[in-house]
Amino acid sequence: MNFLAHLYLSKENKDIMIGNFIADHIRGNKFTHYPENIQKGILLHREIDTFTDTHKIVRKSKRRLHERYKHYDGIIIDIFYDHFLAINWSSYSQIPLDTYVNSVYKLLQRNYEILPEKTQEMLPYMIKYNWLYNYQFAKGIQEVLTGMNNRTKGKSKMNLATEDLLLHYDALQNDFFLFFNDLEEFSDKKTKQLLSS
Repeated sequence: MNFLAHLYLSKENKDIMIGNFIADHIRGNKFTHYPENIQKGILLHREIDTFTDTHKIVRKSKRRLHERYKHYDGIIIDIFYDHFLAINWSSYSQIPLDTYVNSVYKLLQRNYEILPEKTQEMLPYMIKYNWLYNYQFAKGIQEVLTGMNNRTKGKSKMNLATEDLLLHYDALQNDFFLFFNDLEEFSDKKTKQLLSS
């Protein structure tokens, strides 16, 4: 899953949210200096990623894209699923999406000093271009995919993936709904286990 889903699955626990957000920029076990619940957020992120990567519905989504994008298919699906979460946000949260993402940005800015260097470098761009809010729009998805394609020096062809989003839109959205129910149940259970350990 991508940023919005990881943040949402952290629920109201701010430390879990921070850990879940920064986890991609943490290597191995180099997180023991963080407060305990931030560490648990990092572990939750990894559990979510493993669950996602091995889920049969996600694999089905990825097969729709694999021929064109090869091993980049999973990255694209993560972004597409964040799009479906964003446009269906009111089905998952009573907090309006713009209010929610602004509170996330403020939380991360308040804790800027403890963020990993790569997260610190990324955060101003995320806020400036309002990635979390703009996932709901085709233009926002296109900007994210174009940026990621540029980072692969054009090898990934991810800049073309909005074509596939539109081509398979209903099927992918249905995949998302089915998968996200499973993921939310798994994440809630895993969070309780981590917090009680």
